[in-house]
Amino acid sequence: MNDRRPRLVLGIETSCDETAAAIVEDGRTVRSSVVSSQIDLHARFGGVVPEIAGRAHLQVLPAVIADAVGEAGIDDVDIDAVAVTVGPGLIGSLLVGVSAAKALALVWDVPFVGVNHLEAHLYASLLAEPDLEFPMLVLLVSGGHTMLVVMQGHGRLEVLGSTLDDAAGEAFDKVSRYLGLGYPGGPAIDRLAREGDPTAIAFPRAVAERPADFSFSGLKTAVINHVRRQPEADTADVVASFQEAVVDVLVDKTLAAADGHDVASVCLGGGVAANSRLRERFVAACEADGRAWSIPDLDLCTDNAAMVAAAGHWQYERQGPSALDAGADPSLPLT
Repeated sequence: MNDRRPRLVLGIETSCDETAAAIVEDGRTVRSSVVSSQIDLHARFGGVVPEIAGRAHLQVLPAVIADAVGEAGIDDVDIDAVAVTVGPGLIGSLLVGVSAAKALALVWDVPFVGVNHLEAHLYASLLAEPDLEFPMLVLLVSGGHTMLVVMQGHGRLEVLGSTLDDAAGEAFDKVSRYLGLGYPGGPAIDRLAREGDPTAIAFPRAVAERPADFSFSGLKTAVINHVRRQPEADTADVVASFQEAVVDVLVDKTLAAADGHDVASVCLGGGVAANSRLRERFVAACEADGRAWSIPDLDLCTDNAAMVAAAGHWQYERQGPSALDAGADPSLPLT
């Protein structure tokens, strides 16, 4: 990356079913962010079909990148680095983004930076509020992951706990599919839950051996068993009670972890951070506890490339460019 300012990083995100590109300045300011959703392609299957996702990325990624560059009001020659998600995710989808990023980095003669998708989600709050102080406790909650991470600084991460079985977003999708509410399950349940009573059904709140770990498989099973035993149960009450159980666990464990660690702020990240009940309860709990908090805007919660570009900027600052022979890793851990 050259020495001029501002530094402009092109971010590319193709880890699952969102094709995204963004331009971020100095790791802090979003100049553009473009996301092409594949929801309509996968909805009839009730979940993401990897082969369809990969082919869709191939078709739309060039246009998405061009739109991001154009909306930022810059030219290709202004881009200082290309950052891309290298994992975790669907291998076919990841390879589309990684291959494109490497090609662009070579053509433009700029650094290539491979970014961990989970670490990128930690930067959503920092993009929303660039002056947040470290250390930050982040509840990263999505379709594939639920974890508590202390971010001591850029690249200095401590994973306190994670999901032992189903992630929160996965539980939302599975309950929604069983109840016939459609895909994606999170938004469908969020909408219907507003019409129900969250205290109608006393679903269990799982207690893991380690206090910062999560488990939602039993809760999912409890919902299915309840509906089987009482098929006349009001669906709105069922999903409202289910959602409340998930939110209870997420908020309680986050605040307990904050109490046990010296953190300056508590933040949300990941697709489930868009859930309206979680956002409401999270803010109320933090304010009642006298804790500084941050919740990203909705467009920074779901998969996007702005967070990838921001993470890529700070990663480059720490350790320089990634090797061009670096591959995609569908099981890449957050370390």
